[in-house]
Amino acid sequence: MNSNERIFQAYLDEMDIITILLPLSYHHGLSSTFSITDESHRVKPLKIIKKQQIENYNKYICRLSEGISFGHPYWIMDDHGGRTDLQIGAVIRTDTFDERFFYDGNDLGVRCKDNQTHFKLWAPTAAQVKVKLRNSNSSFSEIIKMRREEKGVWSIVVNSDLELYQYTFLVLVNQEWRESVDPYAVAVTANGELGVIVKLEKTRMEKSLLPPIENPVDAIIYETHMRDFTIHPNSGVKHKGLYLGAGELNTIGKDGEPTGLSYVKDLGITHIEFLPFNDFAGVDELEPSKDYNWGYNPIHFNVPEGSYSTNPSDPYARIIELKQLIDTIQRQGIRVIMDVVYNHVYIRETSSFEKVVPGYYFRHNELGFPSNGTGVGNDIASERKMVKKFILDSIRFWMEEYHIDGFRFDLMGILDIETMREVRKTCDSIQKGTLIIGEGWNLNTPLPIDKKAIIRNQSKLPDIGQFNDKFRDTIKGNTFYLYDKGYVFGNEHYIEGAIDVLAGSIGLNQEADGLLTEPSQSVNYVECHDNHTMWDKLVSCLPDLDHDLHSKYHRLATGLVLLSQGIPFLHSGQEFFRTKRGDGNSYKSPNHINQLDWDRKHLYADNVNYIKGLIKIRKELPCFRMKSEDEIRAHTHILPLPVPLIGLSFQGQTNEYSEVLLLINPLRGKQPVSIPDGKWTVLANDKKAGISSIQSIFGKELVLDPVCLTILAKK
Repeated sequence: MNSNERIFQAYLDEMDIITILLPLSYHHGLSSTFSITDESHRVKPLKIIKKQQIENYNKYICRLSEGISFGHPYWIMDDHGGRTDLQIGAVIRTDTFDERFFYDGNDLGVRCKDNQTHFKLWAPTAAQVKVKLRNSNSSFSEIIKMRREEKGVWSIVVNSDLELYQYTFLVLVNQEWRESVDPYAVAVTANGELGVIVKLEKTRMEKSLLPPIENPVDAIIYETHMRDFTIHPNSGVKHKGLYLGAGELNTIGKDGEPTGLSYVKDLGITHIEFLPFNDFAGVDELEPSKDYNWGYNPIHFNVPEGSYSTNPSDPYARIIELKQLIDTIQRQGIRVIMDVVYNHVYIRETSSFEKVVPGYYFRHNELGFPSNGTGVGNDIASERKMVKKFILDSIRFWMEEYHIDGFRFDLMGILDIETMREVRKTCDSIQKGTLIIGEGWNLNTPLPIDKKAIIRNQSKLPDIGQFNDKFRDTIKGNTFYLYDKGYVFGNEHYIEGAIDVLAGSIGLNQEADGLLTEPSQSVNYVECHDNHTMWDKLVSCLPDLDHDLHSKYHRLATGLVLLSQGIPFLHSGQEFFRTKRGDGNSYKSPNHINQLDWDRKHLYADNVNYIKGLIKIRKELPCFRMKSEDEIRAHTHILPLPVPLIGLSFQGQTNEYSEVLLLINPLRGKQPVSIPDGKWTVLANDKKAGISSIQSIFGKELVLDPVCLTILAKK
């Protein structure tokens, strides 16, 4: 029976509640009795407890006298002789359903070993499930029925080695067959059309051991996109835009100086964060150069994207090449952060989640429609037990199988606090020091605000970093208003906020509590893949200035990212004034907009060396990466400088220096200031930065150069 043949509809909305919709065109929408029957033909009456008219229907709420058995067909009959199948409705979004069908096994998906292949799928609302097998060398396919087990799990063991066979699941729900790729698939065909059975043990590598990261504030994150990183004609990379290219060593640009991974190592970065590299929509893997996409269109969460592979049609190639990349990066002493998108899927209706258990994996609003806090048509319901389990299983998989060192959660505010806490526990159980950061924006999704993993609830997420939009908008100006000028432009209205964010957003200069509780929660940045680059904002805001002043403003903004308390986050190429030619949303713009222009690294080598020097200062001087609110309060003092200048004094933080000063002048003119008396070593001025002395100065007076920061240290 197809849905368009149903005279009226009946839905199981709670374990004991059935909602029936009678069209007014059918007996005026009126019925005095309803009953339910099953395959045994036993007929039981339903009790009508409420009736109301909704548009062209009469809606009847009825109560069951006893529960139904999921996985078996039922029919609803009325007093006119009408009959319809009972469809699974909103019951799947009830706590009772969650409790009844939660499955805690770790064996969902496919396992192939000892001449046997095991299939398991969680599909509690299905009446039948079959696995469809295809031999990759022929068009022949075989369909095998699966058995229903406890907790809504379906399974079958095939007594043969099916390595490299392609497979899908056929799932019968609400009288309709749907064909779906396994939600737990770890390998797929090109463009993710079919799952593929592989033996991951063939691809395993030893994890490179790195010295532990004592605290998240010791990290320096460098965000890049797999293709952007090497696609430029002068990147010096052979496998441009691919996993293998991102892992090539000793590559050089036109100037004969390092590019790619070797350059990032030389810069002093501790963590590379890649935009999503799980399987996503938007790029045809068989013609990857035709289109571009950032990767925030997730299809298969546990499969590497094929367009970055040398051979998308070989299911093993993308797995092995990604593992080789991660291993090479870690051998350089750098960790890998994976950008994960567990907040939505590309298209809800065609996703594996929706095909296998329709309606379960996504949030719905009070009218029963899918919610859209993400802005892409669906929100993942992370608070449901099997959704949370999927996220945790996926995190564990990437850590154990691919040796991922950290995760950046896209639109983390869609997810719930409890899930993020469990993510933290899962990561800690595998590798201490795993970095977890996320976008804690408060989005319009039907989850109570006290349960959202948002910045406002950071006290409930003490070990997770939050992208600090207050830092971003205070230092450079409002991201969503291109012409708003922040503190680095000399805007004195931002000075109180600037002092606060420089000190870790803990409320150092405020009477009220700060935005965050500890500096390790603050991910400090002025640009990322989203929105305009800092350079493009400067060119738009100050079109009449020469590039020298643009460079000074940019250098100051990036310098404050590196010298503020918290976790510094750099957008790749930021250190050589990355531009996207004014494109403020380049998620599918072509290579020439998004590519990392390695020629600019040579053109702006002075700035690259300056940023490299600041990174060394941050690493060498603990005063720029204090580990707690108490430490910041105890050792940070605000100097009485004229507005909008800022002076911070750090005392008793290093054996070598008794005091370190950070002095900031965002104005275009030189500014005389008073400083504590003594002999001071200059570690950074408007031209140079590093751990060795640039010059020494004596006395209580200093003239600050325009638009720059100065670091002084006293022995």
